[in-house]
Amino acid sequence: MTDHAGTAATTLGISTAGLDLEASVALAAEADAAGVHAIWTSELYSMSATVSLAAMATGTRRCRLGSSILYGVGRTPLVLAAEARSLDKLSGGRLVLGLGNGTVRMLRDWHGTDPSAPAARMEELVTVVRKLWRIHEGRVHHDGHFYHVDITPTGDVRPPLRECIPVYLAGVNPRMIEVAGRVADGLVGHPLFTLRYLDEVVRPAITKGAGRMGRRAENIRITTMVIAAVDEDEEQARRDAASQIAFYASVKTYDRALAVAGFAAEARAIREAFARGDLEAMTAAVPDRMIDAIAVAGTPRQVRDALRRYEGTVDHVILYAPTLGLAAPRADRNVRRLVAIATAPRDGAR
Repeated sequence: MTDHAGTAATTLGISTAGLDLEASVALAAEADAAGVHAIWTSELYSMSATVSLAAMATGTRRCRLGSSILYGVGRTPLVLAAEARSLDKLSGGRLVLGLGNGTVRMLRDWHGTDPSAPAARMEELVTVVRKLWRIHEGRVHHDGHFYHVDITPTGDVRPPLRECIPVYLAGVNPRMIEVAGRVADGLVGHPLFTLRYLDEVVRPAITKGAGRMGRRAENIRITTMVIAAVDEDEEQARRDAASQIAFYASVKTYDRALAVAGFAAEARAIREAFARGDLEAMTAAVPDRMIDAIAVAGTPRQVRDALRRYEGTVDHVILYAPTLGLAAPRADRNVRRLVAIATAPRDGAR
């Protein structure tokens, strides 16, 4: 990646979201051998990102390994910093630590955490993790609003493999995106992001956050997840993409991103269908223009062509294969097609 979008070709990575641990490890090894720039894993209530990253680190040699995302909430800063140190060592310095909170409901009902002030909590968490990264230098003391840490290390604490760890934050609404500008090295954009949202909301928020801390906004790398559905049957690929878009659009948290892109009415129709339990109607409520603005879908050539819109606009694109409603063999074929797409020559790109 480069210091800011536009100075070099946008790189491509692949998400393992939706795959089980065995499949994720196999995909990472295949992608690494093919020369994919980065592999990204995620976590939910049934999958640990740190375990996945450790397993993928042992089967890869060159690609960056990132979390998109790993829950910051639910882990103490000490545990998070220790896990990151170990993962970076295991991978030979290839870790990108992507952190996020999830939605308010996830904070409250999944993690049993007070969902108030999530952006302020995340800003403090990153600050403490960076202090703990350097615990080999001596006592770490922090007495903040959300976290209290007072540790004086004993014995021989070796320094980490790298002086600092790249930390990316997941953000959708401006306040959290500002936090990325204030304290992080990059942003992990949501799969519902459009180029319009990136221009009108994301970049101004990063600039605002960076400016308040005396940082340069162009040094905050913009990474975004893009739903990528590949099939020789173009219409099948577009239906797969529409289903994944509808899944995310059913969550009210993402209303702003959809409204800015001009899809407020579609979001309402999707949520109404979701309330009825009508999954087919949810997918049908996603029009072609919404697919084309949010996802890349179609034959391999069509997907490669569609990805050109991100060149020079973001630093890194994470290709995210749909899994909702797809039988395992078809989902597996789709994500493996992304390996070829991510390594195909692109107008002088890598």
